[in-house]
Amino acid sequence: MEAIDAIMTRRSTRRFKAEVPADDLIDKLVRAGRYAPSGSNSQSNHFFVVTDKTVIDELARMAEEAFAKMEADDDTYVSLKSSIMQAKKGGYHFAYHAPVLIIVANKKDYGNNVADVACAIENIMIAANDLDLGTCWVNQLRWLNEDEAILAYLKERGLKDDERVYGSVIVGYPDGTPDGKPHRKMFDHKGNEVTYIK
Repeated sequence: MEAIDAIMTRRSTRRFKAEVPADDLIDKLVRAGRYAPSGSNSQSNHFFVVTDKTVIDELARMAEEAFAKMEADDDTYVSLKSSIMQAKKGGYHFAYHAPVLIIVANKKDYGNNVADVACAIENIMIAANDLDLGTCWVNQLRWLNEDEAILAYLKERGLKDDERVYGSVIVGYPDGTPDGKPHRKMFDHKGNEVTYIK
């Protein structure tokens, strides 16, 4: 697949088969993330590649518990509001039961942390599309990156004191598509205004 095709046809996947992709495929995704640009070539992203279902499910449980304690109003960001409302109903799993969760952390006092993590996750999603894997960016751990319970849990698994989570991506084989590959239907994009200044 050409790079431009992998970009233009990438769509989010929220239904996954239980099968964990082979290690070599996951390694290719992580490598793509590690090769993303970073401010001043700092290369300070910290990737946590989670394929242990018990860890993914425990993070989902803790996130549900944290969101259920929050309140949302008309000014709450729509996706955050959705997480809060779903958590209050119960049975909320922010990772959609995907077999792989890649959490990306960076230095909390580094001014380019969010941008560097975003570049890495975008690389991962584009590479995954090329490898016939589905992905979806999930921000829940970023929204909860100061939650004491989640911080402690992640620190037990290698998160450093000066790091915080700034983005995550779920990965796996799509479930429910006729060919078992990601949705790749092209849509017209009417947003994202462009102004050419020549």
